[in-house]
Amino acid sequence: MHPVPRRAPTSEAEAFGALVEEHQVAVYNLCYRMLGDPDQAEDAAQETFLRGFRSRHGLDPARPARTWLLSIAAHHCIDVLRRRARLAWLPLEDRPLPEPGPGPEESLERSEADSDLQRRLRRLGPEERAVIALRYWQNLSVEEIATVTSSSANAVRTRLYRARRTLAAADLAPQPPTVREMHGEPRAV
Repeated sequence: MHPVPRRAPTSEAEAFGALVEEHQVAVYNLCYRMLGDPDQAEDAAQETFLRGFRSRHGLDPARPARTWLLSIAAHHCIDVLRRRARLAWLPLEDRPLPEPGPGPEESLERSEADSDLQRRLRRLGPEERAVIALRYWQNLSVEEIATVTSSSANAVRTRLYRARRTLAAADLAPQPPTVREMHGEPRAV
């Protein structure tokens, strides 16, 4: 059976919709790693695509659209983090219950690992968090990160070095006990 060929987009909106579909996971993941909250990451991803659509005429066809969108996302998340640092607030609504999924033990392990990772990432400044997320979750090269963050390659290398050093220091700091450790089980390595 032959695959059905995709119909060419007939409008700019359709073409941009295809771009969103292709890059939405990468943009959301970057926003989540930078902001540490799924709801804020979703809002930031939507804002990224809205800003991208508004400035779609600035997209250089000779350059990858992924890098352009990640650049918009990274800059937006840095702005959000800077505003967050100035305004400490608490959500007024209760969080909804999670969807049924893996068992309680597996969920607990994932939750502890993710919260530990987010705790470590919160130790980083917005620029360092951006380069770490772009390097290790988006697998971008130093040169691509420089393009996304509007920095030089040397500045990216410096931020990566400082971020790694900060994250390594977090490994050496005393860690709060996990739920398993509180029940007498050893810490997983």
